[in-house]
Amino acid sequence: MRTICLYAGSRHGVDPRFTMDANDLGALIARRGWSLVYGGGGVGLMGVAARAALAMGGHVVGIIPRALLEREQGFDAVSELIVTETLRERKALMFERSDAFVALPGGFGTLEEVVETITLRQLHYHAKPIFFLNSAGFFDPMLAFFAHAVDAGFIQPEHLRLFTVHDTLPALLSDLEAVPVTAHRIQPIRSERMESPS
Repeated sequence: MRTICLYAGSRHGVDPRFTMDANDLGALIARRGWSLVYGGGGVGLMGVAARAALAMGGHVVGIIPRALLEREQGFDAVSELIVTETLRERKALMFERSDAFVALPGGFGTLEEVVETITLRQLHYHAKPIFFLNSAGFFDPMLAFFAHAVDAGFIQPEHLRLFTVHDTLPALLSDLEAVPVTAHRIQPIRSERMESPS
């Protein structure tokens, strides 16, 4: 099963297109028989995508640190909920369980996760594809900063090819169709695995 890791905000944002795209992405991932891995919350764009995938009969894996379980209103209706002790464990599991990464609009946490994933690819720790769904042009200022960092000599131009930006869902899904499926590693024993009731 192809597994897509989603990085997305724990809020909805002000533009309704953010929520619409999160909902449509979750549903379309499920329709294709793929699995969705995300941060385990039931709020914001990540919650929208998870619920949409589940509503279409999809398999959804939520991975959340124990300290954030209540603060982020952990979503225990997912197919599989994994509770970790630290954020570092959470990110490692999300990485290991995924074949590709998609970033939707979000705040500091979303940007931190996707930029770390880009950095790890730059350093050759992995070769998994990374995508941005640029809903309503949300990532345009970030992309302008990356171009500025290239001009300033801090990012090599070829490193902008470590990720792909799509403005529309059909274009993103076309690329996701070509993502190879990898063997996913088992989560660390320290993590608490919780199967949601059927």
